[in-house]
Amino acid sequence: MAAGLLFVTGCGTSTDSTGTSTQSTSPGAEPAYAAALRPVITTLMKDNVIPGAVVVVKSPKQGNWTAAFGTRTIDSNEPMTVDDYFRVGSNTKTMTSTVILQLAQDGKLSLDDPIDKYWPGVPNGDRITIAQLNEMRSGLYSYTFDPQFNAALDNEPQKVWTPEELLAIAFAHPVNFQPGEKFEYSNTNFILLGLVIEKLTKTTAAESFQKRIFEPLSLKHTSLPAATDSSIPNPHPQGYAFGTNVSTIDTYALPPAEQAEAFAGTLKPSNQTNINVSWAWTAGGAISTADDMATYVKALVGGGLLDAKMQKTRVDSIQPIDPANPEQAGYGLGIVRFGTHLIGHDGQLPGFMTFMGHDPASDLTIVVTTNLAAVPSGEGSALVLVKGMLPTFYGADALPGKATTSPTSSSTETTTTGR
Repeated sequence: MAAGLLFVTGCGTSTDSTGTSTQSTSPGAEPAYAAALRPVITTLMKDNVIPGAVVVVKSPKQGNWTAAFGTRTIDSNEPMTVDDYFRVGSNTKTMTSTVILQLAQDGKLSLDDPIDKYWPGVPNGDRITIAQLNEMRSGLYSYTFDPQFNAALDNEPQKVWTPEELLAIAFAHPVNFQPGEKFEYSNTNFILLGLVIEKLTKTTAAESFQKRIFEPLSLKHTSLPAATDSSIPNPHPQGYAFGTNVSTIDTYALPPAEQAEAFAGTLKPSNQTNINVSWAWTAGGAISTADDMATYVKALVGGGLLDAKMQKTRVDSIQPIDPANPEQAGYGLGIVRFGTHLIGHDGQLPGFMTFMGHDPASDLTIVVTTNLAAVPSGEGSALVLVKGMLPTFYGADALPGKATTSPTSSSTETTTTGR
């Protein structure tokens, strides 16, 4: 660990051949792979109209590297910085799941308990277990697909949502399948888990996160804001998204004509920086920095938040999303396997996307944060960059679409962590 820190010795800025302003923690002593990654990242950002990004790579074997690319604001020269805060979206789910597993570890609940033991009125609540909520195998409809809900997000971006309101929307719809039948990503699961945390701890979910995760790991720049708080700590970029909540219910991909306009720069994404994200709460409301996320994902995957037995239970819980393609991606107890190497999660909200992954075999950690939700073709912006980075570490076999397909993605790889 100490050897890796030798690469973080200074701070500077530069402009690459594409004209993109970049900031690195150590431009004079960068690891060798940085020279290969820098042009790949800047080209992908330009080709996919991603305004800005922060990239953290931590490798005991090859050295550590943190760099900021592009700008905080579209059509401006204000550079992104490595200290910028971002909404990290569904990476929050890993925090919710971690606290649930800690409570199970403490004997406060069992992963086999039915949810109706803690929260009545859930469809199939007598048969949906705490584990199945964590693993996205409950069958519950995700409130984030409801058309009226999405219209409300578009029309009332500052509305403060309660968990009970979100559950009422979800439970007004029939279940999608019976408990345990298959995998299907649903934010409803993690709203329920947040309520379980609050019921058992008799504190807010935010306080549990702070006490049980953020403080032990010294994550001083990570928080779960109050429902009424729409702000992001400074410094932070502006966050952007193409389309509306209603228009992106089924896919984040823009219609072909609009994609062409977006790539040409004549169609700009909307500014979503200051929306109220209380609707995401314990499913996606956290704020952090890229460096904090790098520390966090290593503990999440490698250990440090759970005892050895529960950590093994968590990692062993990962099951293929698509049984016909078992190596493509997997999901377990609030944790994702991307391809065959990296474990972590990703998260997308209107305005931002964050990917975090850790390879327990090589101890490699990769975090990418961006200030654009999805690119015009519909793919999550951070995933676009991660896919371009992986061949540098894993060779040509780390093919786009294989190694980093998000388990929260549709068949067209439209990231739906925000859904």
